Amino acid sequence: MTKSGAEQLLTAVFPRKHVTAMLGHFERMAADFQRGEWEDCIAKSGKLVEAALKSLCVRAGRPVPTGKNFRVDSIINTLAGLPAGNVEDTIRITIPRACRFIYEIASNRGGRHDPDEVDPNEMDASTVVMNCSWVLAEMIRHSTKGAVDLQQAKDLVDSLMARKYSFIEEVGGRMYFDYKNKTGPSVALLALARRYPERIQKEELIETVRRNGFTVANARMAVRNIGRFVDNDGHDCLRILSAGLRQVDQMKREKS
Repeated sequence: MTKSGAEQLLTAVFPRKHVTAMLGHFERMAADFQRGEWEDCIAKSGKLVEAALKSLCVRAGRPVPTGKNFRVDSIINTLAGLPAGNVEDTIRITIPRACRFIYEIASNRGGRHDPDEVDPNEMDASTVVMNCSWVLAEMIRHSTKGAVDLQQAKDLVDSLMARKYSFIEEVGGRMYFDYKNKTGPSVALLALARRYPERIQKEELIETVRRNGFTVANARMAVRNIGRFVDNDGHDCLRILSAGLRQVDQMKREKS
């Protein structure tokens, strides 16, 4: 799913200006997370929460306070106090509770940890990204009136988190990788991460590795060697697992 695709789904029930802002904050938050810029990532999660709550207010038929009158805690309490029969619980309670948790981290923690502690900024960033992804997925599920379940919505949101690397070039759907100490398995993992959450046919993945400077035999061996990092649907369609994405993120940090 592209950003415009997500916007189209969400604007079925939420105001476009707040949806556009929310998706913009999500995209920038994800980019900061991928670059390891934890504090910037956390700060943008707070902006995303503000845009999300404004969207929920409009959906619930409540006016959106402006300027200094906008208070996250007040908005969450207002939504929770609405009559249960008039507004769905996911709008009144469920999404706002997730927003409160994210905003607590964004407002009160971020980079202001005790310097004598183990720095948990990466942990905080991982937590807010995961919860922001859930908020966006739940809003997509709500906006499609159940036509998309939460898992499908999560997969759509995951596609917005697609890893971007300066050492990857794509021409006509064919991927090329340019970095030092390139190996067959690393190329295979990078290709799968590039397509995530979509799958790649095993033979197509082998051809991608071959195209990047390896023999067919070595390309086949490389795809075999990453078996623990991928899910095979039984028809040789491969999707990278979380462990594989972590490997790719480590490679990205080493090459950035």
